[in-house]
Amino acid sequence: MELAQPNWFTSWFDTPYYHILYKDRNDIEAREFMRNLVGFLKLPQGSKILDLACGKGRHSIFLNELGFDVTGVDLSENSISYAKKFENPTLRFREHCMCEPVNEQFDAVFNLFTSFGYFDHEEDNLRSIQAIKKEILPGGYGVIDFMNVKKVIKNLVPSEVKTVKGIDFNISRRVQNGFILKDINFFDEEEEFSYTEKVKALTLEGFHAYFEKAGINLLHTFGNYQLEEFNEHTSDRLILVFN
Repeated sequence: MELAQPNWFTSWFDTPYYHILYKDRNDIEAREFMRNLVGFLKLPQGSKILDLACGKGRHSIFLNELGFDVTGVDLSENSISYAKKFENPTLRFREHCMCEPVNEQFDAVFNLFTSFGYFDHEEDNLRSIQAIKKEILPGGYGVIDFMNVKKVIKNLVPSEVKTVKGIDFNISRRVQNGFILKDINFFDEEEEFSYTEKVKALTLEGFHAYFEKAGINLLHTFGNYQLEEFNEHTSDRLILVFN
């Protein structure tokens, strides 16, 4: 089944500007999270992991270095093309939309760094949850690492300018119709560009509703990459472990 219409991320994630703007993401923090997570789940080396919406593969590559058999999938052609440079017999990447199940099952399915809730249509978010359920082997785990929406909204920075590689990214943020939106405007080589990131403002209650419809059992909730207890007022993240 095709998505009803083109989505914002289809074009934005495939531009070089997306990777320029976010080039300083914290790889040390990401590695610590992966170590903590696979340790908590007690995943033995050689376990099969699906990195769902893997981007350029930074989590996939490190999980593979830890000894896991990893498949990374993403909708961005450019991101997958880059990630494929790192492929080996136990690390592979391919283009795929997360709202359709991968025709394979895994010991763990990870959806990391707020890579959920991008779709305009509610049914596509539910289909993504249902797809994850189909991708988990019996006795396996699913993990969604999302922002803590209540804290994000409370501390929303309305506007700022970030200068990266000589480009001034004018960024404004707002909450509208149940989504958190980030407008990104900039000039480069005498051309004006404008993109809007749009993520559904999903709370723990919202995920509960999806999980109930999909027949998923929520096992644990954590509030940061050290896997400390989730608090809706103070936690930076909402990390869900389920099967």
